[in-house]
Amino acid sequence: MGELRAYAALAGAQARSAATYRWSFVTEMLANMGGTVFDALAVLVLFRATPTVGGFSLREAVLIVGLSSAGFALADFSVGNVDRLKTYVRAGTLDAVLVRPLAALPQLLLMDIPLRKALRVVLGFTLLGGAVVINDVAWTPARVLLVVLAPIAAAVFFSSIFVSSASLAFWWVDSGEIGSAFTYGGRDFTAYPITVFGDTFRGLFAYALGFAFVAYQPALALLGRTDPLGLPPWSGFLSPLVAGVAAVLAAVVWRAGIRHYRSTGS
Repeated sequence: MGELRAYAALAGAQARSAATYRWSFVTEMLANMGGTVFDALAVLVLFRATPTVGGFSLREAVLIVGLSSAGFALADFSVGNVDRLKTYVRAGTLDAVLVRPLAALPQLLLMDIPLRKALRVVLGFTLLGGAVVINDVAWTPARVLLVVLAPIAAAVFFSSIFVSSASLAFWWVDSGEIGSAFTYGGRDFTAYPITVFGDTFRGLFAYALGFAFVAYQPALALLGRTDPLGLPPWSGFLSPLVAGVAAVLAAVVWRAGIRHYRSTGS
């Protein structure tokens, strides 16, 4: 209970800090909606030139981008600020975190709660809800469960990527661009049907790294479509399992990084 009160105090301090400059906070909240809006607009612009992309209609593509946007927005809101780890390592702030009798990762996440990104989460799930409505989904208990779990699994997956890529700072402080390639680059990759990408690129990101199970495979399962790339129909239901594996790997990388870290400059 003592730890919970300490975490609550950190979160409360961040909330009070954000509320101090209200108009700035509101402006930042509205500005942060742009990422999700542009994801949707990019798909709409793409389909103005052709009725299908990679064998998928506009409605089906909106479902894919909805799953991706909802999952990424939730992950970015929850753990996205962990990418500031490289700044904490360089400035020595992490040393102060490690001497407290609290777990390091929750402290880092609560040190800068991105409340300004809350509307982006709402917009992402609104987009997903609209996508489900406009598609003719033959609902079964399994699909109802999947539409609930898929965005949560996507959030866990993206959160794992955030933590794993941020952990590179324990060995390489200037690793920010590499991390962004897998976090924000992964978001862009999962917002489109993976059939539009080349075989090598698709094989690396979609299957070796698991990004196909963020939105593409769950969307196929919800729509009852056969995968053009040959995976069995139940593949879309593997997204929670893939997210769980990603979370375990992220925990291993984080643990190794914390053990490797000695102090600023190490």
